[in-house]
Amino acid sequence: MPRLAATSKPILAVTLAILLAMACNPGNAQLRPESSLGQAIEQARLTSWRSLIEQSGALDEGSKLQAVNDFVNRTVSFVSDQPAWGQEDYWATPAQTIGRGVGDCEDFAIGKYFSLVEMGVASEKLRLTFVKALPLNQAHMVLAYYPSPSAQPLILDNLDPRIRPASERRDLLPVYSFNDLGVFLAKTPQRASQPPQFLSRWNDVSARVLADEARLLANQG
Repeated sequence: MPRLAATSKPILAVTLAILLAMACNPGNAQLRPESSLGQAIEQARLTSWRSLIEQSGALDEGSKLQAVNDFVNRTVSFVSDQPAWGQEDYWATPAQTIGRGVGDCEDFAIGKYFSLVEMGVASEKLRLTFVKALPLNQAHMVLAYYPSPSAQPLILDNLDPRIRPASERRDLLPVYSFNDLGVFLAKTPQRASQPPQFLSRWNDVSARVLADEARLLANQG
């Protein structure tokens, strides 16, 4: 499996300094982003994320899936929308989720989707999928990867960190999925039942992702 290039020394130095500060102040792991240390931690997370994407060119698709799934699951802690964003139901952009290091299941899945698209994985292979998490008896979102249109998808999830075929996830009951091509019902996964405009939140978060990308590129310049 190809390996990602080593993190640059300046980034490593910043990260070590931040980790040392956090070790000295263990209660500050979830720092407010407006504090100077909170801003430094946010920037370190975003820098690591961008490095992951930029250094992914030599990876095959399976390795890209593994790298993104591991990174997002490791970097982001589950926090529901109200304490994280001050709203009952909010879809954060990847930059928001990774920068703050918090998000709910939708934020995990959205972060993985857009990261993989930036790495060159075709969006038609990826679907954000609403399921029912049977052990929890509640709605949940995962990212499904289809190697081909008729193939069984692989599931990228924050509840189970392993990337596993859908047939092995008997704890999940699929309801519907979507991407930028449309909405797919679980009973007819090969055919879009609605255009993507059917989901207003999807249109909103997609537009905000583009704005975030422009801002991050401007900051790099």
